[in-house]
Amino acid sequence: MKIAVSGKGGVGKTTISAYIVKKFAAEGYQVYAVDADPDLSLGTVLGIENQDIQNLKPIVDMRDVIAEKSGGGGAYYSLNPDVDDVLNEYAIRIGNIKFFKMGAVKQGGSSCYCRENSFLNSLMNALLLNNKDVVVLDMGAGIEHLTRGTSKGVDAIIVVTEPTLVSVQTAQVVTKLAHELEIKNVKYIGNKIRRVEEQEFLKKHLIPEDILGFISYNESMLDEALGLAPKEDAGVFEQDMNFVFKNLVSQIN
Repeated sequence: MKIAVSGKGGVGKTTISAYIVKKFAAEGYQVYAVDADPDLSLGTVLGIENQDIQNLKPIVDMRDVIAEKSGGGGAYYSLNPDVDDVLNEYAIRIGNIKFFKMGAVKQGGSSCYCRENSFLNSLMNALLLNNKDVVVLDMGAGIEHLTRGTSKGVDAIIVVTEPTLVSVQTAQVVTKLAHELEIKNVKYIGNKIRRVEEQEFLKKHLIPEDILGFISYNESMLDEALGLAPKEDAGVFEQDMNFVFKNLVSQIN
């Protein structure tokens, strides 16, 4: 199963991506967690030291190695189990989780991520998975990854959205582009929900049966991001995300 997590900047997609990664790992899956966001935040939320993330080879650098190993060199690659040793060179392992980063942070005014996006697209299309393997892509903010076709090889896109018109508009654009790329499963998670009216707002503007669930607004998550001790309501996020995760597995498997 290959899942891309998308959404407007600041909606909480990286926190949610990290939870999904950890939950699949706890359920016994081999999880390939790919930070496809140039900001490189997923590894930090997963608990990896920043220096280790900086020292990690980006997966775009494995392009020539895989091309040589698979006997190719075109736009797509034929991958088989023999490629596992290559993947391991570009991963940080945490239990059942293998963490990868798409590329390094680029300097201002330097080239775009066209090369990285192109390779990630071909890698997702060619990667062969077992039944207990999951790829989770934490995508960059907005819709660029879809306009470049980066998410074309995934089985599902999860769009994290807040109960605001701007966030919903992004979700609607992502949905349209995903369908144009023939991605059948587009699901939504409503985040930072304070009241029932906000849930109804999202149900009105999105497809209700495709909403996996709602995550309550939780100051503990903000404290955790700042390195502070979580408050008593930290368990609310866990409860909400457990409900979302069950729906995710049942609707996409």
